[in-house]
Amino acid sequence: MQDVRLNILFKKYFDKTANQQEREELFSLVRIAANKENIEKEMELHWLNFNAKDNPFSVQDKSAMVEKILHFIDEEIIMPDKKIKTYKLFTKWVAAASIAIVVMAGSYFYFNNHKQLPEKVAYQNDVAPGGNGATLTLTNGQKILVNDVLSGNIAMQSGVKISKTPDGQIVYEITDNGSKSSGYNTLSTSRGEQTQVRLPDGTIVFLNAESSLKYPVSFVEKGKRQVFLTGEGYFEVAKDRSHPFIVKTTRQEVQVLGTHFNINSYDDEAATTTTLLEGSVLVSNSNLVQKVLRPGEQSVLSSGRIQVAPADVEEAIDWKNGEFIFGGDNFRTVMRKIERWYNIEVIYEPSAPINLQLGGFSSRSRNISTVLKMIAKTGEVHFRIEGRKVFVSK
Repeated sequence: MQDVRLNILFKKYFDKTANQQEREELFSLVRIAANKENIEKEMELHWLNFNAKDNPFSVQDKSAMVEKILHFIDEEIIMPDKKIKTYKLFTKWVAAASIAIVVMAGSYFYFNNHKQLPEKVAYQNDVAPGGNGATLTLTNGQKILVNDVLSGNIAMQSGVKISKTPDGQIVYEITDNGSKSSGYNTLSTSRGEQTQVRLPDGTIVFLNAESSLKYPVSFVEKGKRQVFLTGEGYFEVAKDRSHPFIVKTTRQEVQVLGTHFNINSYDDEAATTTTLLEGSVLVSNSNLVQKVLRPGEQSVLSSGRIQVAPADVEEAIDWKNGEFIFGGDNFRTVMRKIERWYNIEVIYEPSAPINLQLGGFSSRSRNISTVLKMIAKTGEVHFRIEGRKVFVSK
């Protein structure tokens, strides 16, 4: 029966239809040594179905990769900048062959002829990853800690019922269409927290750590659905051609009718990025310069200018899928992501690297020491964990 279950979960993951519980179940099964033969069969099946002309690896390469992946199922390796090109090639093969399941299960990074360097992580105590949680501030100023309330009704206001599902999602439901309110609610996460909310129109919003979403209680106001975002959010907007959906951040405005997209607008990042998964969006800056995005594109707003380019969609929404994906990211950008999720303070010592770039990925469900050891294997950086402070040096 376990063989059948592994096959089902493998296929659902490859088709991107697996939910979080199924993903975690799959990762657990992959780590069981007795499943090695079945995993190899699944990988072989997808390898054979992969279009040979797009395959940059030989059969010998494939065998070596399978062996390494199965052998290092619990290893983590992040490559410095000079190996990023190799990492990107492998990622292309991973997506096509579904080997990503095995890779993500162990957070393994394949590389050619690269010797592992000694780990450089010292810690007095470990730090657990973040989890679901948020604070809901009602229009009357009342604050509700989402984690502290049981599933069921949370509050009633202006013809809207607010409830919490067993999995922690906040749900707004209109109970009186004739009731109107000009007030706003705010759902916010601190470091180490993430949450999701279903708005009255059916739109679902996922909030990353250290983010907030402000929205009107009656929701549709002056013919439009307008919300205000700080930090990072992923939106699955319900279609309503009569009422445009608008997301405002400090630097930009995004207008849609119904679509899926991600906005990263942290104040401590140099740029605001908007990544479109489906539909279309209109992005505009404070100077009213507008750009239309199509699926698979990303806009980058920096220094008042909007530039549009093809996006790495998986990396853009890694946080929503419970992962860290670093596609050649600047080291300090990576550390800010880690800082938000683990609710820690990063302290850079004078010798800390500045221009280091990283490529790789790991699960966000792992303790911080695991992620830092992975980065330390580049040999370019050293970490020391003391309580909730992480000291970084060469």
